[in-house]
Amino acid sequence: MLPSCSPIRRRLLSHPLRALTYSYHHVLPISQSRFNSSATPKSPPQVIFSGIQPTGIPHLGNYLGALQNWVKLQNSSPPGTKLLYSIVDLHAITVPQNPEQLRRWKRESLATLLAVGLDERKAVLFFQSDVQAHSELMWILSCTASMGYLSRMTQWKSKLALEEGASPLDESSKAKLKLGLFSYPVLQAADILVHRATHVPVGEDQSQHLEFARECVTNFNHTYGGEHLVAPQTLLSPAKRIMSLTDPSSKMSKSATNPSSRILITDSPSTIKRKLASALTDSSNSVSYSPSSRPGVTNLLHLLSAFDSTGKSAEELGMELERSGMGLGAFKSLVAEAVSEGLKGVRERFERVMGDEGYLEGVAERGAVRARESAGETMKIVRKAVGL
Repeated sequence: MLPSCSPIRRRLLSHPLRALTYSYHHVLPISQSRFNSSATPKSPPQVIFSGIQPTGIPHLGNYLGALQNWVKLQNSSPPGTKLLYSIVDLHAITVPQNPEQLRRWKRESLATLLAVGLDERKAVLFFQSDVQAHSELMWILSCTASMGYLSRMTQWKSKLALEEGASPLDESSKAKLKLGLFSYPVLQAADILVHRATHVPVGEDQSQHLEFARECVTNFNHTYGGEHLVAPQTLLSPAKRIMSLTDPSSKMSKSATNPSSRILITDSPSTIKRKLASALTDSSNSVSYSPSSRPGVTNLLHLLSAFDSTGKSAEELGMELERSGMGLGAFKSLVAEAVSEGLKGVRERFERVMGDEGYLEGVAERGAVRARESAGETMKIVRKAVGL
């Protein structure tokens, strides 16, 4: 509930859409049936794993597309579910990084996980590089992984701006491609399989990598005869993709050169207001939902919907605002206030956690101990299977 003096509440009470309220706690629902439909009272506990690269402060696309869903899973999973969320710093060095900057980004990433509502008592939070079993299993998996399958993966090609049909043996590829970038899906598979994850929450653009992880399970189990590794299932994120504020045809991205294209979850209210005021829309001074003809306005409606505690969709909000006659200026201000209010708690917790270095180190150390224990159980099975 917003305080009575809230500028958003004042604006809404003075506007026909006074039924709208906002809360950063709102998370798009993940149906339990997505990851519990086959469970029975005798089923083994579920294991959910996901990771995030330490590449700076997450933006709204990361928050609404992944991090909120992680919190939802933490708070709604059946009793006994094991959740592991990793800051995958080994993946970050597939491209050269400034060492000091990477260390800062790692701390910021851990602080972010805590700020958005993840609880170390309910989920294992750890740095990938603190658990050597991830790298060990990667090497073992690479001995049975298909080179042909890896060459068909799209991510390394898009990272290097190569054609979809590019081969690692092409002259244009060999000049740019490093082994780490080419083989990182094997490490990604190891991240998942070393904890015997049964479910992995991913976006649609990551589903190919989960298919590769299942391929690794099939290859390994076939080679060494037995059900040594567990094939994970996919949990597709239900969140809408959040698009760039300056180019609504592209996803919001950390790599975009224009910082005004994205809203960071730690941005101040004034920064959020400035970025949304300059967001690309169109020449019509009205609000309506139309992904094809009004992508910029529609993107802002998705942002508004994400912080609407009544659960109204972007399309529903668009129809209400269209009927109200609200212009684009007032609409952008409304979205800015909603986003600012919604991120207020996250901003405050982030600043508090970042200011307590000892606490962050303790969370990382405790998470590493639990993650090593989890991975160690799998490595006993794997080592025995391969003869190590």
